[in-house]
Amino acid sequence: HPISYKSLGAVDEYPVYPAIHFIMNEEKMAGALHSIEAEMNQRVQYYLDNQRYVEADRLKQRTMFDIEMLRELGFCSGIENYSRHLTGAAPGEPPNCLLDYFPDDFLFVIDESHVSIPQVHGMYGGDFTRKKNLVEYGFRLPSAFDNRPLRFEEFEEYLHNVIFVSATPADYELQKTGGEIVEQVIRPTGLTDPEIEVKPIKNQVDDLIAQAKDRVAKGHKVLVMTLTKRMAEDLSTYLNKAGIRSKYLHSDIDSIGRAKLIRELRLGEFDVLVGVNLLREGLDLPEVSLVAILDADKTGFLRSARSLIQISGRAARNVEGKVVFYADVITDAMQHTIDETNRRRKKQLGFNVTHNITPTTIMKTVEQIMQSTAIAEGYEKKEEDVQPQKEEFQEYLNLDSVSKVLELLKKEMQKAAANLDFERAAELRDRIWEMENYSKTPEKENLNPADS
Repeated sequence: HPISYKSLGAVDEYPVYPAIHFIMNEEKMAGALHSIEAEMNQRVQYYLDNQRYVEADRLKQRTMFDIEMLRELGFCSGIENYSRHLTGAAPGEPPNCLLDYFPDDFLFVIDESHVSIPQVHGMYGGDFTRKKNLVEYGFRLPSAFDNRPLRFEEFEEYLHNVIFVSATPADYELQKTGGEIVEQVIRPTGLTDPEIEVKPIKNQVDDLIAQAKDRVAKGHKVLVMTLTKRMAEDLSTYLNKAGIRSKYLHSDIDSIGRAKLIRELRLGEFDVLVGVNLLREGLDLPEVSLVAILDADKTGFLRSARSLIQISGRAARNVEGKVVFYADVITDAMQHTIDETNRRRKKQLGFNVTHNITPTTIMKTVEQIMQSTAIAEGYEKKEEDVQPQKEEFQEYLNLDSVSKVLELLKKEMQKAAANLDFERAAELRDRIWEMENYSKTPEKENLNPADS
Protein backbone atom coordinates (compact mmCIF):
# COMPACT_ATOMS: atom_id res chain seq x y z
CA HIS A 1 0.00 0.00 0.00
CA PRO A 2 1.47 3.41 -0.96
CA ILE A 3 0.51 4.97 2.38
CA SER A 4 0.67 2.21 5.00
CA TYR A 5 3.34 0.14 3.17
CA LYS A 6 1.39 -3.01 4.08
CA SER A 7 1.61 -5.91 1.67
CA LEU A 8 -1.57 -6.30 -0.37
CA GLY A 9 -0.63 -9.71 -1.77
CA ALA A 10 1.98 -11.64 -3.72
CA VAL A 11 2.36 -11.93 -7.49
CA ASP A 12 4.46 -14.39 -9.47
CA GLU A 13 5.35 -11.86 -12.14
CA TYR A 14 4.52 -8.26 -12.98
CA PRO A 15 5.24 -6.39 -16.24
CA VAL A 16 7.08 -3.08 -15.90
CA TYR A 17 7.15 -1.13 -19.15
CA PRO A 18 9.74 1.51 -20.02
CA ALA A 19 8.45 5.07 -20.00
CA ILE A 20 10.26 6.13 -23.17
CA HIS A 21 12.35 3.48 -24.90
CA PHE A 22 11.75 0.12 -26.49
CA ILE A 23 13.60 -2.63 -24.64
CA MET A 24 14.60 -5.62 -26.76
CA ASN A 25 17.07 -8.46 -26.66
CA GLU A 26 20.09 -8.29 -28.96
CA GLU A 27 18.74 -10.83 -31.43
CA LYS A 28 15.50 -8.91 -32.03
CA MET A 29 17.35 -5.61 -32.15
CA ALA A 30 19.75 -6.97 -34.79
CA GLY A 31 16.79 -8.08 -36.90
CA ALA A 32 15.13 -4.68 -36.54
CA LEU A 33 18.34 -2.86 -37.52
CA HIS A 34 18.71 -5.06 -40.59
CA SER A 35 15.12 -4.27 -41.59
CA ILE A 36 15.65 -0.52 -41.07
CA GLU A 37 18.82 -0.55 -43.15
CA ALA A 38 17.11 -2.50 -45.95
CA GLU A 39 14.29 0.04 -46.11
CA MET A 40 16.81 2.88 -46.05
CA ASN A 41 18.75 1.42 -48.99
CA GLN A 42 15.56 1.00 -50.97
CA ARG A 43 14.46 4.58 -50.29
CA VAL A 44 17.90 6.04 -50.99
CA GLN A 45 17.94 4.24 -54.33
CA TYR A 46 14.54 5.77 -55.12
CA TYR A 47 15.95 9.26 -54.54
CA LEU A 48 19.05 8.53 -56.61
CA ASP A 49 16.96 7.20 -59.48
CA ASN A 50 15.02 10.47 -59.44
CA GLN A 51 18.18 12.61 -59.15
CA ARG A 52 17.23 13.83 -55.67
CA TYR A 53 20.71 13.67 -54.23
CA VAL A 54 20.12 16.00 -51.28
CA GLU A 55 17.25 13.87 -49.98
CA ALA A 56 19.26 10.68 -50.52
CA ASP A 57 22.21 12.01 -48.54
CA ARG A 58 20.01 13.44 -45.81
CA LEU A 59 18.07 10.21 -45.29
CA LYS A 60 21.15 7.99 -45.32
CA GLN A 61 23.08 10.18 -42.90
CA ARG A 62 20.22 10.47 -40.45
CA THR A 63 19.19 6.82 -40.59
CA MET A 64 22.74 5.52 -40.22
CA PHE A 65 23.21 7.74 -37.17
CA ASP A 66 19.99 6.35 -35.64
CA ILE A 67 21.07 2.78 -36.43
CA GLU A 68 24.39 3.37 -34.70
CA MET A 69 22.65 4.85 -31.66
CA LEU A 70 20.28 1.89 -31.49
CA ARG A 71 23.14 -0.57 -31.84
CA GLU A 72 25.33 1.04 -29.17
CA LEU A 73 22.82 2.55 -26.71
CA GLY A 74 19.58 0.72 -27.41
CA PHE A 75 17.64 3.89 -28.21
CA CYS A 76 17.77 7.01 -30.36
CA SER A 77 15.93 10.27 -30.77
CA GLY A 78 12.60 9.62 -32.50
CA ILE A 79 12.77 5.88 -31.86
CA GLU A 80 8.98 5.69 -32.19
CA ASN A 81 9.33 6.26 -35.94
CA TYR A 82 11.00 2.84 -36.20
CA SER A 83 8.27 1.10 -34.18
CA ARG A 84 7.15 -1.05 -37.13
CA HIS A 85 10.62 -2.59 -37.42
CA LEU A 86 11.11 -2.90 -33.67
CA THR A 87 7.78 -4.64 -33.08
CA GLY A 88 7.90 -6.74 -36.23
CA ALA A 89 4.55 -5.43 -37.42
CA ALA A 90 3.47 -5.64 -41.04
CA PRO A 91 3.19 -2.47 -43.15
CA GLY A 92 -0.19 -0.79 -42.60
CA GLU A 93 -1.02 -2.94 -39.56
CA PRO A 94 -3.04 -1.11 -36.86
CA PRO A 95 -0.85 0.21 -34.04
CA ASN A 96 -0.93 -1.24 -30.56
CA CYS A 97 -2.89 0.90 -28.11
CA LEU A 98 -4.38 0.83 -24.61
CA LEU A 99 -7.71 -0.43 -25.94
CA ASP A 100 -6.00 -3.74 -26.76
CA TYR A 101 -5.73 -4.44 -23.02
CA PHE A 102 -9.51 -4.56 -22.60
CA PRO A 103 -11.57 -7.74 -23.13
CA ASP A 104 -13.81 -8.01 -26.19
CA ASP A 105 -16.99 -7.33 -24.21
CA PHE A 106 -15.84 -4.22 -22.33
CA LEU A 107 -18.18 -1.21 -21.99
CA PHE A 108 -16.90 1.82 -23.89
CA VAL A 109 -18.24 5.15 -22.53
CA ILE A 110 -17.47 8.17 -24.74
CA ASP A 111 -18.08 11.47 -22.96
CA GLU A 112 -19.00 14.59 -24.95
CA SER A 113 -19.24 12.31 -27.96
CA HIS A 114 -20.29 15.10 -30.32
CA VAL A 115 -16.72 16.45 -30.11
CA SER A 116 -14.82 13.28 -29.14
CA ILE A 117 -15.87 11.32 -32.24
CA PRO A 118 -14.80 14.04 -34.73
CA GLN A 119 -11.46 14.29 -32.91
CA VAL A 120 -10.90 10.55 -33.38
CA HIS A 121 -11.92 11.01 -37.02
CA GLY A 122 -9.25 13.65 -37.52
CA MET A 123 -6.33 12.08 -35.67
CA TYR A 124 -5.05 9.87 -38.47
CA GLY A 125 -5.40 12.54 -41.13
CA GLY A 126 -3.57 15.11 -39.02
CA ASP A 127 -0.72 12.71 -38.26
CA PHE A 128 -0.39 11.67 -41.92
CA THR A 129 -0.33 15.27 -43.15
CA ARG A 130 2.37 16.20 -40.65
CA LYS A 131 4.62 13.29 -41.65
CA LYS A 132 4.02 13.52 -45.38
CA ASN A 133 6.62 16.25 -45.94
CA LEU A 134 9.09 14.58 -43.56
CA VAL A 135 8.97 11.39 -45.61
CA GLU A 136 8.82 13.15 -48.98
CA TYR A 137 11.99 15.16 -48.36
CA GLY A 138 14.12 12.49 -46.75
CA PHE A 139 13.82 13.33 -43.08
CA ARG A 140 12.11 10.02 -42.24
CA LEU A 141 11.63 6.58 -43.75
CA PRO A 142 8.18 5.72 -45.15
CA SER A 143 7.73 3.27 -42.25
CA ALA A 144 7.30 6.34 -40.00
CA PHE A 145 3.73 6.46 -41.33
CA ASP A 146 3.03 3.28 -39.36
CA ASN A 147 3.72 5.06 -36.07
CA ARG A 148 0.25 6.55 -36.11
CA PRO A 149 -3.11 6.81 -34.37
CA LEU A 150 -5.93 4.44 -35.23
CA ARG A 151 -7.88 5.08 -38.40
CA PHE A 152 -11.53 5.70 -37.62
CA GLU A 153 -12.65 2.38 -39.10
CA GLU A 154 -10.04 0.64 -36.90
CA PHE A 155 -11.34 2.55 -33.88
CA GLU A 156 -14.90 1.44 -34.67
CA GLU A 157 -13.86 -2.20 -34.29
CA TYR A 158 -13.59 -1.58 -30.54
CA LEU A 159 -17.16 -0.26 -30.31
CA HIS A 160 -18.90 -3.50 -29.29
CA ASN A 161 -20.74 -2.09 -26.28
CA VAL A 162 -20.72 1.69 -26.30
CA ILE A 163 -22.52 4.54 -24.54
CA PHE A 164 -22.33 7.95 -26.19
CA VAL A 165 -22.77 10.69 -23.59
CA SER A 166 -23.73 14.13 -24.89
CA ALA A 167 -26.23 16.92 -24.36
CA THR A 168 -26.20 17.43 -28.13
CA PRO A 169 -25.57 14.07 -29.86
CA ALA A 170 -24.40 14.32 -33.46
CA ASP A 171 -25.76 12.44 -36.47
CA TYR A 172 -23.16 9.67 -36.11
CA GLU A 173 -24.24 8.78 -32.58
CA LEU A 174 -27.92 8.88 -33.50
CA GLN A 175 -27.29 6.62 -36.49
CA LYS A 176 -25.17 4.09 -34.56
CA THR A 177 -27.70 3.81 -31.73
CA GLY A 178 -30.69 3.60 -34.06
CA GLY A 179 -32.33 6.47 -32.22
CA GLU A 180 -32.20 4.65 -28.88
CA ILE A 181 -31.74 7.58 -26.49
CA VAL A 182 -31.88 7.62 -22.70
CA GLU A 183 -32.49 11.17 -21.50
CA GLN A 184 -31.07 12.54 -18.27
CA VAL A 185 -32.82 15.89 -18.21
CA ILE A 186 -33.85 16.01 -14.56
CA ARG A 187 -31.42 17.66 -12.15
CA PRO A 188 -31.68 16.69 -8.44
CA THR A 189 -30.95 20.33 -7.54
CA GLY A 190 -34.12 21.42 -9.31
CA LEU A 191 -32.23 23.85 -11.52
CA THR A 192 -33.86 24.41 -14.89
CA ASP A 193 -32.37 25.26 -18.25
CA PRO A 194 -32.06 29.04 -18.55
CA GLU A 195 -34.68 31.29 -20.08
CA ILE A 196 -33.74 32.54 -23.55
CA GLU A 197 -34.50 36.09 -24.64
CA VAL A 198 -33.99 37.44 -28.16
CA LYS A 199 -32.98 41.09 -28.56
CA PRO A 200 -32.14 43.16 -31.67
CA ILE A 201 -28.52 43.56 -32.74
CA LYS A 202 -28.82 47.35 -32.81
CA ASN A 203 -27.23 48.76 -29.64
CA GLN A 204 -26.35 45.21 -28.53
CA VAL A 205 -23.17 46.33 -26.77
CA ASP A 206 -24.94 49.08 -24.81
CA ASP A 207 -27.64 46.63 -23.77
CA LEU A 208 -24.96 44.10 -22.82
CA ILE A 209 -23.25 46.64 -20.56
CA ALA A 210 -26.55 47.38 -18.79
CA GLN A 211 -27.29 43.67 -18.33
CA ALA A 212 -23.76 42.96 -17.13
CA LYS A 213 -23.80 45.76 -14.55
CA ASP A 214 -27.09 44.42 -13.19
CA ARG A 215 -25.63 40.91 -12.79
CA VAL A 216 -22.33 42.13 -11.35
CA ALA A 217 -24.24 44.14 -8.74
CA LYS A 218 -25.72 40.84 -7.54
CA GLY A 219 -22.28 39.26 -7.32
CA HIS A 220 -22.84 37.13 -10.41
CA LYS A 221 -20.58 36.53 -13.40
CA VAL A 222 -21.24 36.95 -17.13
CA LEU A 223 -20.08 35.07 -20.24
CA VAL A 224 -20.14 36.81 -23.61
CA MET A 225 -19.71 35.00 -26.92
CA THR A 226 -18.42 36.76 -30.04
CA LEU A 227 -17.72 35.55 -33.57
CA THR A 228 -14.02 36.44 -33.88
CA LYS A 229 -10.94 36.65 -31.68
CA ARG A 230 -10.41 40.29 -32.59
CA MET A 231 -13.97 41.10 -31.60
CA ALA A 232 -13.46 39.34 -28.24
CA GLU A 233 -10.33 41.37 -27.52
CA ASP A 234 -11.89 44.69 -28.57
CA LEU A 235 -15.09 44.05 -26.61
CA SER A 236 -13.11 43.12 -23.49
CA THR A 237 -11.17 46.40 -23.75
CA TYR A 238 -14.41 48.35 -24.27
CA LEU A 239 -16.06 46.75 -21.23
CA ASN A 240 -13.06 47.59 -19.05
CA LYS A 241 -13.28 51.22 -20.15
CA ALA A 242 -16.98 51.12 -19.24
CA GLY A 243 -16.04 50.13 -15.68
CA ILE A 244 -16.73 46.40 -15.97
CA ARG A 245 -13.82 44.13 -15.08
CA SER A 246 -13.41 41.94 -18.14
CA LYS A 247 -10.96 39.56 -19.82
CA TYR A 248 -11.01 37.64 -23.09
CA LEU A 249 -10.39 33.97 -23.83
CA HIS A 250 -9.70 32.42 -27.22
CA SER A 251 -7.52 29.83 -28.98
CA ASP A 252 -4.33 31.91 -28.73
CA ILE A 253 -4.37 31.28 -24.98
CA ASP A 254 -3.00 27.85 -24.02
CA SER A 255 -4.92 25.29 -21.96
CA ILE A 256 -3.34 26.20 -18.63
CA GLY A 257 -3.87 29.88 -19.36
CA ARG A 258 -7.56 29.17 -19.96
CA ALA A 259 -7.82 27.32 -16.64
CA LYS A 260 -6.19 30.29 -14.95
CA LEU A 261 -8.78 32.65 -16.45
CA ILE A 262 -11.64 30.38 -15.33
CA ARG A 263 -10.19 30.31 -11.81
CA GLU A 264 -9.85 34.11 -11.71
CA LEU A 265 -13.44 34.52 -12.92
CA ARG A 266 -14.81 32.17 -10.27
CA LEU A 267 -12.75 33.75 -7.50
CA GLY A 268 -14.08 37.20 -8.38
CA GLU A 269 -10.91 38.76 -9.76
CA PHE A 270 -12.98 39.94 -12.73
CA ASP A 271 -16.67 39.71 -13.69
CA VAL A 272 -17.09 39.25 -17.45
CA LEU A 273 -15.32 36.69 -19.64
CA VAL A 274 -15.51 37.25 -23.40
CA GLY A 275 -14.82 34.26 -25.65
CA VAL A 276 -15.37 32.80 -29.10
CA ASN A 277 -16.03 29.06 -28.93
CA LEU A 278 -14.21 27.77 -25.87
CA LEU A 279 -16.86 28.26 -23.18
CA ARG A 280 -18.72 25.07 -23.91
CA GLU A 281 -18.48 21.44 -22.86
CA GLY A 282 -17.67 20.47 -19.32
CA LEU A 283 -17.52 23.93 -17.75
CA ASP A 284 -19.32 23.99 -14.39
CA LEU A 285 -19.70 27.68 -13.53
CA PRO A 286 -22.48 28.21 -10.96
CA GLU A 287 -21.34 31.81 -10.52
CA VAL A 288 -22.46 32.62 -14.09
CA SER A 289 -26.07 33.81 -14.34
CA LEU A 290 -25.97 35.47 -17.77
CA VAL A 291 -24.74 34.22 -21.13
CA ALA A 292 -24.89 36.79 -23.91
CA ILE A 293 -24.44 35.65 -27.52
CA LEU A 294 -23.69 38.46 -29.94
CA ASP A 295 -24.71 38.12 -33.59
CA ALA A 296 -26.62 34.94 -32.80
CA ASP A 297 -28.34 34.94 -36.19
CA LYS A 298 -25.13 34.55 -38.19
CA THR A 299 -24.86 31.18 -39.92
CA GLY A 300 -21.93 28.86 -39.34
CA PHE A 301 -20.68 26.21 -36.93
CA LEU A 302 -20.21 28.80 -34.16
CA ARG A 303 -23.95 29.48 -34.26
CA SER A 304 -25.25 25.99 -35.05
CA ALA A 305 -27.97 24.48 -32.90
CA ARG A 306 -25.47 22.24 -31.07
CA SER A 307 -23.16 25.18 -30.36
CA LEU A 308 -26.01 27.38 -29.12
CA ILE A 309 -27.36 24.64 -26.83
CA GLN A 310 -23.91 23.95 -25.39
CA ILE A 311 -23.19 27.65 -24.83
CA SER A 312 -26.62 28.23 -23.29
CA GLY A 313 -25.98 25.38 -20.88
CA ARG A 314 -23.26 27.41 -19.15
CA ALA A 315 -26.05 29.43 -17.48
CA ALA A 316 -27.89 26.32 -16.27
CA ARG A 317 -25.98 26.08 -12.99
CA ASN A 318 -27.49 29.26 -11.52
CA VAL A 319 -31.08 29.64 -10.36
CA GLU A 320 -31.21 33.06 -12.04
CA GLY A 321 -29.63 31.77 -15.24
CA LYS A 322 -30.56 33.61 -18.41
CA VAL A 323 -29.40 33.62 -22.04
CA VAL A 324 -29.69 36.57 -24.40
CA PHE A 325 -29.52 36.07 -28.16
CA TYR A 326 -28.73 39.31 -29.96
CA ALA A 327 -30.26 38.80 -33.42
CA ASP A 328 -32.46 40.52 -35.99
CA VAL A 329 -33.98 37.28 -37.27
CA ILE A 330 -34.61 33.94 -35.60
CA THR A 331 -32.66 31.30 -37.50
CA ASP A 332 -33.54 27.60 -37.57
CA ALA A 333 -30.65 26.93 -35.17
CA MET A 334 -31.93 29.56 -32.74
CA GLN A 335 -35.49 28.25 -32.94
CA HIS A 336 -34.33 24.67 -32.33
CA THR A 337 -32.30 25.83 -29.32
CA ILE A 338 -35.25 27.75 -27.89
CA ASP A 339 -37.67 24.84 -28.44
CA GLU A 340 -35.29 22.26 -26.95
CA THR A 341 -34.50 24.46 -23.95
CA ASN A 342 -38.19 25.11 -23.29
CA ARG A 343 -38.92 21.37 -23.54
CA ARG A 344 -36.28 20.61 -20.94
CA ARG A 345 -37.44 23.48 -18.70
CA LYS A 346 -41.00 22.17 -18.81
CA LYS A 347 -39.88 18.70 -17.72
CA GLN A 348 -37.77 20.04 -14.86
CA LEU A 349 -40.45 22.45 -13.64
CA GLY A 350 -43.01 19.63 -13.61
CA PHE A 351 -40.61 17.43 -11.64
CA ASN A 352 -39.99 20.25 -9.15
CA VAL A 353 -43.72 20.75 -8.55
CA THR A 354 -44.37 17.01 -8.17
CA HIS A 355 -41.56 16.56 -5.63
CA ASN A 356 -41.82 19.97 -3.96
CA ILE A 357 -38.26 20.97 -4.92
CA THR A 358 -37.06 24.55 -4.69
CA PRO A 359 -34.18 25.17 -7.13
CA THR A 360 -30.98 26.34 -5.45
CA THR A 361 -27.63 27.37 -6.87
CA ILE A 362 -24.81 25.18 -5.57
CA MET A 363 -22.04 27.65 -4.81
CA LYS A 364 -18.53 26.32 -4.24
CA THR A 365 -16.14 27.46 -1.54
CA VAL A 366 -12.84 29.10 -2.39
CA GLU A 367 -11.07 25.87 -1.45
CA GLN A 368 -13.29 23.83 -3.79
CA ILE A 369 -12.71 26.29 -6.64
CA MET A 370 -8.96 26.20 -6.06
CA GLN A 371 -9.01 22.39 -6.10
CA SER A 372 -11.14 22.09 -9.25
CA THR A 373 -8.87 24.52 -11.13
CA ALA A 374 -5.58 23.26 -9.70
CA ILE A 375 -4.10 22.88 -13.18
CA ALA A 376 -3.92 26.67 -13.38
CA GLU A 377 -1.09 26.59 -10.85
CA GLY A 378 1.12 25.25 -13.62
CA TYR A 379 0.78 28.61 -15.33
CA GLU A 380 2.96 30.38 -12.79
CA LYS A 381 6.11 31.53 -14.51
CA LYS A 382 9.22 29.64 -13.60
CA GLU A 383 12.29 31.52 -12.58
CA GLU A 384 14.54 32.08 -15.54
CA ASP A 385 17.51 29.77 -15.65
CA VAL A 386 20.79 31.51 -15.06
CA GLN A 387 23.08 31.30 -18.06
CA PRO A 388 26.66 31.60 -16.78
CA GLN A 389 28.77 32.90 -19.66
CA LYS A 390 32.51 33.42 -19.34
CA GLU A 391 32.33 37.18 -19.01
CA GLU A 392 29.54 36.91 -16.43
CA PHE A 393 31.10 34.18 -14.35
CA GLN A 394 32.50 36.53 -11.71
CA GLU A 395 28.96 37.57 -10.83
CA TYR A 396 28.49 34.16 -9.26
CA LEU A 397 31.04 35.10 -6.64
CA ASN A 398 28.29 37.06 -4.94
CA LEU A 399 26.81 33.77 -3.82
CA ASP A 400 27.56 32.71 -0.28
CA SER A 401 29.71 29.68 -0.91
CA VAL A 402 31.34 27.44 -3.45
CA SER A 403 28.83 24.70 -2.73
CA LYS A 404 25.95 26.90 -3.86
CA VAL A 405 27.80 27.87 -7.01
CA LEU A 406 28.50 24.21 -7.75
CA GLU A 407 24.87 23.27 -7.20
CA LEU A 408 23.75 25.98 -9.62
CA LEU A 409 26.29 25.02 -12.26
CA LYS A 410 25.44 21.32 -12.03
CA LYS A 411 21.76 22.05 -12.61
CA GLU A 412 22.65 24.18 -15.61
CA MET A 413 24.93 21.43 -16.95
CA GLN A 414 22.17 18.83 -16.64
CA LYS A 415 19.74 21.10 -18.43
CA ALA A 416 22.20 21.71 -21.26
CA ALA A 417 22.76 17.97 -21.64
CA ALA A 418 19.01 17.33 -21.68
CA ASN A 419 18.70 19.90 -24.48
CA LEU A 420 21.50 18.11 -26.38
CA ASP A 421 23.70 21.22 -26.05
CA PHE A 422 26.76 19.12 -25.34
CA GLU A 423 29.30 21.87 -25.99
CA ARG A 424 27.79 24.02 -23.29
CA ALA A 425 27.44 21.02 -20.96
CA ALA A 426 31.15 20.24 -21.44
CA GLU A 427 32.08 23.86 -20.74
CA LEU A 428 30.06 23.83 -17.52
CA ARG A 429 31.58 20.47 -16.57
CA ASP A 430 35.07 21.99 -16.85
CA ARG A 431 34.05 24.95 -14.71
CA ILE A 432 32.62 22.63 -12.09
CA TRP A 433 35.89 20.70 -12.05
CA GLU A 434 37.85 23.96 -11.59
CA MET A 435 35.53 25.09 -8.79
CA GLU A 436 35.77 21.75 -7.00
CA ASN A 437 39.58 21.94 -7.07
CA TYR A 438 39.44 25.57 -5.95
CA SER A 439 37.18 24.73 -3.02
CA LYS A 440 39.61 22.15 -1.64
CA THR A 441 41.48 25.06 -0.03
CA PRO A 442 39.60 25.54 3.30
CA GLU A 443 40.16 29.28 3.57
CA LYS A 444 38.58 29.79 0.14
CA GLU A 445 35.32 28.03 0.92
CA ASN A 446 33.61 31.35 1.60
CA LEU A 447 33.62 33.49 -1.51
CA ASN A 448 31.80 36.53 -0.17
CA PRO A 449 34.27 39.45 -0.29
CA ALA A 450 32.58 41.03 2.73
CA ASP A 451 33.64 38.08 4.85
CA SER A 452 37.25 37.97 3.67
